[in-house]
Amino acid sequence: MSITDSGIKLPLLLFLLTLFCFDEGVIVVPGRGEKVAAAGSGGGGVLEVGGIRKLLHLQGEGNSSSSSAVFNVKSFGAQANGHTDDTKVRYSRSSPSLIVVIIGLFFYFLHRKCCITANFLQVKLVHSLIPPLLTKGMKLQGYLKATTNLSRYRYNTGWVEFAWLEGLTLTGGGTFDGQGAKAWPYNKCTIDSSCKLLPTNLKFVALNKTVVRGIRSLNSKFFHIALVECNNFKGSLLKISAPANSPNTDGIHIERSSGVYFSRSLIGTGDDCISIGQGNSQVTVTSISCGPGHGISVGSLGKYPNEGDVKGLVVRDCNMTGTMNGIRIKTWPDSPGLSAATNMTFENIVMNNVTNPIIIDQAYCPFTTCASLAPSLVKLSDIYFRKIRGTSSSAVAVMLKCSKGIPCQNIYLEDVHLDLLSSQEKKQVTTSSCRNVRVKYIGTQIPPPCD
Repeated sequence: MSITDSGIKLPLLLFLLTLFCFDEGVIVVPGRGEKVAAAGSGGGGVLEVGGIRKLLHLQGEGNSSSSSAVFNVKSFGAQANGHTDDTKVRYSRSSPSLIVVIIGLFFYFLHRKCCITANFLQVKLVHSLIPPLLTKGMKLQGYLKATTNLSRYRYNTGWVEFAWLEGLTLTGGGTFDGQGAKAWPYNKCTIDSSCKLLPTNLKFVALNKTVVRGIRSLNSKFFHIALVECNNFKGSLLKISAPANSPNTDGIHIERSSGVYFSRSLIGTGDDCISIGQGNSQVTVTSISCGPGHGISVGSLGKYPNEGDVKGLVVRDCNMTGTMNGIRIKTWPDSPGLSAATNMTFENIVMNNVTNPIIIDQAYCPFTTCASLAPSLVKLSDIYFRKIRGTSSSAVAVMLKCSKGIPCQNIYLEDVHLDLLSSQEKKQVTTSSCRNVRVKYIGTQIPPPCD
């Protein structure tokens, strides 16, 4: 998205934010090329900036201070006490350096003009100002809390949304608390395919060269972190958590992105720990601890027309504990168009009490009934499962249910060892189930190969 101003398109930094708690409410405003930080020293505080209640239109004119400055939000009238609605806080316009950026409650000001109107929050940055600011990064320290009033959010947006930027770095160890428990009863997506989506905690749209490190997402109303049309994105040391029964709280969802790398993170949710949607390429997921949740999934794919292919996925060195699935590839039946998922490797994955450690499901339908039994038109090929080991809580540890319309091709299982969790007591072994696929086996195979 962009705004045209005097014929010039200006990139947007879009944050849709609501209620924020943080340590103290101190904002460090950078000089040119310096780090941006929102820091505090304890005590707890809240500011509501109305996710869809304010529009901050901030336009820079090319000047910036050579030294950093610190702004305490309480100096601008915020109570920051966890209870007061601070939406109507007044901001001084006297400082020539006062203007730009919003992250949660944090305003770090690049320039001079600010005007506030209603309905949603938006920040506009002049192109020339973006690289020196964002390549050095933002440091978020504190506890940010979202409002539970769903009327305050726009449709299909993130609670906090970063868009159309290059060189963003977000660090600092802060927490984004979506307060999802009060919103989950309104989630109808588990029974209605045309449901209204609840807000995602953190949404990244059309970013390039992004680093997100050491932050926490808690109890999102919907997805915790979502990437859409991002390139060269690195996420690490993330902590993502929601109860096992929280609906559609995927830890990380990736769509139409390339050059994505997630590593060394702890994820436990009520849905997929990580979901790889359509149109992705060159995605690497490594050293993820997943559970509770539905495991690491490719898909669901094949639900909508004109979906992009998935290719070049690597998932390695991960642990699944108490999850519904381990590694899952899911595609819808009766696909409206052709697409493919190819060249994917899942390697060195440990399963601990996982219900479906390895599963391909090309008749995926999460609803009670599906309108059609026509086969999926998503072609799955060149998929490698290597060094998958641990325990299964169900007898069928490997289930490969491929499409009869386009059978799976070049599926490899190498050194798979999955024992039944209760086998020592009941003397049972795990089994495999295969349909519309000829698997190529290498090395150890427990359960035994399909006949």
